[in-house]
Amino acid sequence: MTVLDRYIVRSILGSVFLVMIVVLILGALFVFIDQQDEIGVGHYTALEALWFTLLSLPQQAFQLLPITVLIGSLLGLGSLARGSELIVIRAAGVSIVRLAGTALIAGVLLIGLEVLLGEFLAPPLQVAAREQKMFAKYTDISFGGGGRAWVRDGNLILNVERQSGQTQFNNMQIFELSDQHHLLAIGRATSATAGTDQKWQLGGYTESRFVDNPVPIGAPGQSGSASQPGSAGQRAQQSNVTVQTLPPGQRTLQSHVTAGFLGLAAQDPEQLTSRSLWQLIKYYRENSLDPSQYLFAFWSRIARTVAIAFAVLLAIPFVLGSLRSSGAGTRTLMGLLLGICFFLLQQLIESGTVVFGLNPLVLAWIPTATMGMVTVFLLARAR
Repeated sequence: MTVLDRYIVRSILGSVFLVMIVVLILGALFVFIDQQDEIGVGHYTALEALWFTLLSLPQQAFQLLPITVLIGSLLGLGSLARGSELIVIRAAGVSIVRLAGTALIAGVLLIGLEVLLGEFLAPPLQVAAREQKMFAKYTDISFGGGGRAWVRDGNLILNVERQSGQTQFNNMQIFELSDQHHLLAIGRATSATAGTDQKWQLGGYTESRFVDNPVPIGAPGQSGSASQPGSAGQRAQQSNVTVQTLPPGQRTLQSHVTAGFLGLAAQDPEQLTSRSLWQLIKYYRENSLDPSQYLFAFWSRIARTVAIAFAVLLAIPFVLGSLRSSGAGTRTLMGLLLGICFFLLQQLIESGTVVFGLNPLVLAWIPTATMGMVTVFLLARAR
């Protein structure tokens, strides 16, 4: 890397980090204001709200980094263009391709920052933020932020409402199916604790079991004709289903589902790491379940990370063209408009994927692919 390369990369990274600081300060202010209605509930104080806000910052930085990179790149390269430094660089024989390659170095470094935030810093700190908040507010704690979780294990379907600890869950429902996928029993436990040897200890467990009692047609009290032909010489039968209800008690449930996996399923996909999302996708596929929600989150996460490189490159044709002599305010506004369009398109596609059952793999890449095509087109026209 030459001195010129280091200078351009340093200008881009410096502006990106400056914009990131401003964005995070504003984001922290909004989060802290949003917590005011909850201050005073239980032992949740203003200091606890401030600590929750600080622990949430890495997650905000991860989600807003593509927009931040776009604005920061426009400001960094724009300052070079405004001071005629880019004109001198171009006059010295540096081509657009060479300039794009140098900017791409900054993009790769920022992609590394995005991976560091999304895979190692943001998820555990976000969990810690929710835990400290719930411990301060309630004794009945819910760590899972994504609502109910549905998990299938063979002929069992488990539905958990909330996670109350590392191995404890509240309000678990168990649906037991036959090999022909007929419902055999519905159970509900007020508490579920993961034990050893793939066993769950269920507390306050009640169950309604459906017992199928075949009754010959034409028997006393049954409608039908006794002369109705049976199959293979056997008398025709009809089903008389009775429901057996068990009183509340304790039960040991044998299941391959672990507490760690169930905890992942109970969280918001946006707050899971790529490894956790892939683990959930594999499990859902192995159990013939629909993994669309997690597939979209997985590929959207990757596509959003790749978009950072295009965000850096997109700044080059703007600062060499219409925004060459513009002020910082104009470049910031342009970056905001482009970033908001990218964000809204991503959210619109996410809603369509979930609601209409569209292909999550293709749709997750549409915002990034659109930005990439626009970037390549504008770079090809840049002078």
